[in-house]
Amino acid sequence: MQIRISWPAGRLTATLDDTPTARALARELPLVSSARTWGEEVYFDTGVSVPRETDARQVVDPGTVAFWTDGDALALPYGPTPISHGDECRLASPCNVLGRVDGDPRQLASVRDGDPVRVELMDD
Repeated sequence: MQIRISWPAGRLTATLDDTPTARALARELPLVSSARTWGEEVYFDTGVSVPRETDARQVVDPGTVAFWTDGDALALPYGPTPISHGDECRLASPCNVLGRVDGDPRQLASVRDGDPVRVELMDD
């Protein structure tokens, strides 16, 4: 399943795995939210509430599409956060891993705190 994430300065696509959280998110698309930034991570509220999955991870690769169950938010890390050790992408708490950004996740650096963000399913 592919989604498009767009904001005033850019857009990217991401490929999601078939997980319970990805399916729950897909049912709520399209959605518009307000971006927040935390170090080199963009996150935003989705209005989706799901439990933490058994394979949830706190340290992920740049470009991972993660779901922060503590905040009902999509988390898109592209570099270190304030709690990272070195160059790792360390999320605020373990998150459900949904998939990966297609292409260069550093495009997310152009997202500004408070930007409107739109997430939609792409047609197959």
